[in-house]
Amino acid sequence: MYIKKEYKEGNLTFIELRSEENSSWLKVVPERGGIITSLGIHSEELLFINEETLHNVDKNIRGGIPILFPISGQLTNGQYEWDGKTYTMKNHGFARDLPWEVVEINTYEEEALIKIKLESNDETKTVYPFEFELVFTYILRENELIIDQTYLNKSTKDMPIYAGFHPYFKTENKQLKFETDASDYLDYNDMQKKRIEGVISIDQKESYVLKSDIRSIRFPLEEIDKLVSMNYDEEFPYIVLWSEEGQGFVCVEPWMAKTDELNKKDELTMIHPGKTIHTKVSISI
Repeated sequence: MYIKKEYKEGNLTFIELRSEENSSWLKVVPERGGIITSLGIHSEELLFINEETLHNVDKNIRGGIPILFPISGQLTNGQYEWDGKTYTMKNHGFARDLPWEVVEINTYEEEALIKIKLESNDETKTVYPFEFELVFTYILRENELIIDQTYLNKSTKDMPIYAGFHPYFKTENKQLKFETDASDYLDYNDMQKKRIEGVISIDQKESYVLKSDIRSIRFPLEEIDKLVSMNYDEEFPYIVLWSEEGQGFVCVEPWMAKTDELNKKDELTMIHPGKTIHTKVSISI
């Protein structure tokens, strides 16, 4: 059976879903971008979180699972052009900085869920001229977290997105052997395509992108002696790998397109007026 708990830490409200046996748990802070700050599976914590950045609203959170929308990555000079007008947008978009509304919380015998929503407003339309509604449902089970997503275009014109997620997995060992169908990767440090030959080192502040056809990747977390499996629907053809020197995490990030896509306009996902995209990402061990 799963149980729900709600509590305050400083100025933040946490919603916690947890099995009675404490074998799986999930913590969410809706007002900080709907972020997942903690994920336990088989009694093991999977995520890294920097508490100082979590509680400082002037900083980007280092840790958890931030939501990336409407873009993943950066824009050249922080800008893009759409319909003849230039807009400015921060790295990874704005969804991770805004408060999300809690729509539903439910606990059952075999699973628990929290549903959250974000809608466009006057502030978002100054950087992204579209009306939208996002509904994400975090579904926690004994061995799995499912992030169910619905992206609704409420505008009268096609809406471009390339959303993603930025999971920080807790690990000191960054010499990781990834099980993936990708045979090579793009090294963002020198923009060279390189063969995957066994281990990929993610020691420093570097970034790599893999393109996957089977939409699945697995990798070990040495501290818990487990193999993490991430599965994602066809909307997410890319996985970005990233870390920072001296920090105990590796980010394994499903993205819909590569960085700066709002300027390149080669692989944009376009949602027609009144239509939705429904997709999923899951994490298990």
